Amino acid sequence: MNREFIEAIDELEKEKHISKDILIEAIESALVSAYKKNYGTSQNVRVDIDNETGDIAVLMKKDIVEEVYDDMIEMSLEEAQEIDPRYEIGDAIEFQVTPRDFGRIAAQTAKQVVVQRIREAERGMIFDDFITKQGEIVTGIVQRKSGDTLFVNMGKAEGILSANEQVPGESFEVNERLKVYIMDVKKTTKGPQVFLSRSHPGLVKRLFELEVPEIQDGIVEIKGIAREAGSRTKIAVYTEDENVDPVGACVGTRGSRVQAIVDELNGEKIDIIFWSEDPEELISNVLSPAKVEKVIVEDEENTATVIVPDYQLSLAIGKEGQNVRLAAKVSGWKIDIKSHTQYFGDDEGEEVIEIEEE
Repeated sequence: MNREFIEAIDELEKEKHISKDILIEAIESALVSAYKKNYGTSQNVRVDIDNETGDIAVLMKKDIVEEVYDDMIEMSLEEAQEIDPRYEIGDAIEFQVTPRDFGRIAAQTAKQVVVQRIREAERGMIFDDFITKQGEIVTGIVQRKSGDTLFVNMGKAEGILSANEQVPGESFEVNERLKVYIMDVKKTTKGPQVFLSRSHPGLVKRLFELEVPEIQDGIVEIKGIAREAGSRTKIAVYTEDENVDPVGACVGTRGSRVQAIVDELNGEKIDIIFWSEDPEELISNVLSPAKVEKVIVEDEENTATVIVPDYQLSLAIGKEGQNVRLAAKVSGWKIDIKSHTQYFGDDEGEEVIEIEEE
């Protein structure tokens, strides 16, 4: 190695933000291993690289003793005093043992270390970049498929969209562009792994934030969201500004804003609900599109009995209980639905349908 090599390391420090000292230390450590592998020795060798000139020295250390038992780690007082008369028993002596052809091995080893550290640094930067995007939406391109798992190219990294995080009924082909939600980012020996989702409720939340300026500006707040991906989402919104209609802001002129989100979700139904601090009003709202006659709240148990007209019972419950299940999730209340006849009439033996917040 030489001065040009040190200058190259200085440039790497600036461009890749890899500490020069850490890089030199890593090269020295690798050169010790290379020396032992090629020339064979015990553990008493170290390598020193001059940070200015790039000169390399292999140094061996021996203890000065009265009687030598292992000449790889020990030296007699007589031998030591031939080098310097001031040495005494118990001192340690370090001297250079750099082989003539060690420069070739050193250059090759140093190159391998530098390449490895650059790769590690780049992986670290990619991880740092994507960890800040956790919980955000990114656009990617389907790179390849492995069974039901999709691998999505996001520029600097490849994301994993597993079958469990895909939406039933959706299908994407290789080279197709799609929006995905970053669920998690993990460090691995092969670099950062980015786990993606199309079914996460956060995807819908972020789409509304992108589409509705009032949400971006903090005027309208998303208070709750519940989703059964591919079928229906309920989202509850609120504002303290009396001059703003939070539901209307999310719907947009002639439904343009919400329609853009529905199109992105391939036709998934979205119920936009006005959030209220009044539990009775909130529960009535979240059961939309069903009409509610009465809500009886039990605050201590966080449960509510909801009475609906007989003809609205199936609508309030929804197909396979979906409407009331999502209503319970988005509101945070345990909801017990009864028809008018069940509650006010002779309801003995009538079935009561109860859906708990999941």
